[in-house]
Amino acid sequence: MANALYGKGRNKFARGDINWLASGGDTIRVMLVDLALYTLLIDTDEFFGDVPAGARKGNSGGSNRTDMPQLTLVDPALGVCDANDVTFSTVPAGNALEYIVVFKDTGVDGTSPLIACIDTATGLPITPNGGDIQIQWDNGANKIFKL
Repeated sequence: MANALYGKGRNKFARGDINWLASGGDTIRVMLVDLALYTLLIDTDEFFGDVPAGARKGNSGGSNRTDMPQLTLVDPALGVCDANDVTFSTVPAGNALEYIVVFKDTGVDGTSPLIACIDTATGLPITPNGGDIQIQWDNGANKIFKL
């Protein structure tokens, strides 16, 4: 697979259900995902809860939404979505993590929509060693992703 937007996430952008604004926008978070424990269904997976808890990694290795770093959003320009770089703190040693998944956090697993799955980026896959993992978003024309 190449980097892609979740089909149902695209629908939510089109309906205005996802607000990617630096001020007053939605809470957008990012998780690291172990592909050995998650079968990606880009057009049918819809919510945070569709990614098995064992596949999800956040700060200190947690798998809950609140363990996932929140992005500091940059206002979109020409449909290009960007945010400041982010750090996952003290991710315990474990299996390789192949995906970066971006999602909107509504406060409920079953209503927090998946937005993007990134599997092609410098440093991926990454095998946690107990230290921090830094995600530096692309500074090219498409940043995190382009609608």
